[in-house]
Amino acid sequence: MSRFATTYHVLFFEEAVFTDIDMPWLEKRLEDNLHVLVPHLPETYQGAIAVDAQRNLLDEYLAEIAASDIISWYYTPMSLPYSDHLRPRLTVYDCMDELSAFRGAPPSLVEQERRLIERADLIFTGGISLFEAKRQLHDNVHPFPSSVDIAHFGAARKPQPEPEDQASLPRPRLGFFGVIDERLDIALLEKAATQRPEWQFILIGPVVKIDPDTLPKLPNIHYLGPKSYAELPQYLASWDVALMPFALNEATRFISPTKTPEYLAGGRLVVSTPIADVIRTYGDSGVVKIAKTPEEFIRAIEESLKELPHHERVWQLADAALSDMSWDTTWKLMEEQMRCAV
Repeated sequence: MSRFATTYHVLFFEEAVFTDIDMPWLEKRLEDNLHVLVPHLPETYQGAIAVDAQRNLLDEYLAEIAASDIISWYYTPMSLPYSDHLRPRLTVYDCMDELSAFRGAPPSLVEQERRLIERADLIFTGGISLFEAKRQLHDNVHPFPSSVDIAHFGAARKPQPEPEDQASLPRPRLGFFGVIDERLDIALLEKAATQRPEWQFILIGPVVKIDPDTLPKLPNIHYLGPKSYAELPQYLASWDVALMPFALNEATRFISPTKTPEYLAGGRLVVSTPIADVIRTYGDSGVVKIAKTPEEFIRAIEESLKELPHHERVWQLADAALSDMSWDTTWKLMEEQMRCAV
């Protein structure tokens, strides 16, 4: 969105926040051409009332800034009910995940996505597997797998200030950052940590949609909670191996994890379960090892740890895997497709 904002006025209308208030209001954070808008609604607002309130807040802001030439960009079909009255010159559906497969997905999501696909002039997908699924439903679909801010995560290749909550942990350190939800293979994590008590498993991120009490509690598993984007390279810098212990289920069937190129930009070897888009994009890279069972996962970590002394070779392979990736390139190619669609 920061790259979009160099060319367009970007209004990022976030999901509503429900709190103990009497009247709806719109939180506004402005950064040059990037307008972050957060609707705050009373807790009692549900269903059609909540939709109407969000529509009113959106319309009031569009009138306030005298918006006339609009491109509608959707990350979720659930934004359609309060914005389907707009008449944009272009409608883009940026499908980053198969949201209907996620735990707790609204029952109406499938119907709203059907409506959005009918209205969309252009669809982008966050990976090749999603592209293969969505191109059956629309004639203008283009895949854009996750890119990476190489300079930001590349800082992890140099010594970084050690975060206090990680500094005392012994090595080897095996790390994961991301949302901890139904996509994480909890059983695999627990078995690996049990069989290798000398390894330290570090998990960074919020626990969402699953009961925290169901997570394994072992002395060598450390849940450090959410961290800011700016902090991630400091944690990554002192990990020995980066992990992607995803479960193989409906929620992970179409994912193309952003963390893969982020880990590689930071110079870390990666061990992942066999996610289709990870295999397709990085399977032959030499820096991402694929393992399905706990035994295979442990063996892949052991092999990665043996490569630590050869970090220059690892970095060369990682750089080769990332050679054609940048958000600047992604944005230029997306904008080109948008101009063609118009």
